[in-house]
Amino acid sequence: MTEEIFRDNAYEKTCEAVVTGVDEKGISLDRTVFYPASGGQPGDTGVIRRADGQEVAIVDTIKAVGSGRHLHIPGEGAPTLVEGDKVTAEIDWARRFAHMRMHSALHLLCALVDGGVTGGSIGVMKSRLDFDLPDTALDKEQITADLNRLVEENHPMQARWITDEELAANADLVRTMSVQPPTGTGRVRLMEIADVDLQPCGGTHVGRTGEIGRLRVGKIENKGRHNRRINIHFEE
Repeated sequence: MTEEIFRDNAYEKTCEAVVTGVDEKGISLDRTVFYPASGGQPGDTGVIRRADGQEVAIVDTIKAVGSGRHLHIPGEGAPTLVEGDKVTAEIDWARRFAHMRMHSALHLLCALVDGGVTGGSIGVMKSRLDFDLPDTALDKEQITADLNRLVEENHPMQARWITDEELAANADLVRTMSVQPPTGTGRVRLMEIADVDLQPCGGTHVGRTGEIGRLRVGKIENKGRHNRRINIHFEE
C-alpha cells in the first residue's frame, strides 16, 4: 500500500520516500505526495529526485489496479531507479494547485445545480460537469454570479470520514450517477464546504473557497437527452 500524504494535506509539495518497485508500468514508492488520476482529476506530474541529485521526470501518476499501490510514470529517457532507493518526491505545484482550485469550484457548481452528475473532467484553466437535466433552462450569467458569491464568501473546506454503513444510510450524499464512491475499506472520505456542500470525494481541494479565484461559466451544451454540460473557466 502506498501512503497517501495528499489525503490529509493537499498542500504538501514534497516528501521523502523509498522506492518499493520499478517495472515497465512505473515506479512505486512507500509514500507519496503525487495524486493518482481518478474522479476526473488528472494525475500529478513532477520529479523524483535521487540521493545523487539526478531527477526522474514524472509525467503522470495512476493507481495500480487491485494493489493499493500508486505508479509514478517516468518520462522517456529518465534516469533509472531501483528498489530500496531513498528519494525525494516533488510535485509540479502550480499544476496541482490549479487542479485543487478547479476541483473545489466544481463542488460549488454541484451545490448550485440541482441534478445528478453524469460526468466531468478537471483541467488547469477549464473544467466541466455534465448533469442529468432534461428540459431545464440554465442561466449562465446567474450561475457565474452565484459561483463568485460563494468564492467571495470564503467558506472553509475540509475532509472528514464516515463509515460505509453511514454512507449507505445517506445515499443522497452521492451526486454522481455513473460512478459510485469506493467502499469496502470501512470508511468513505467526504469533502465538506461549510454551509454549502457535502459529498464523497477523494480528490485534492483548497482550504477555503476564497482561494479558488474568480470564475466564469463558458458554454452550456446539450450532450444528449439527459446531459447538459457546464464548462467553467478561471477568469484570469
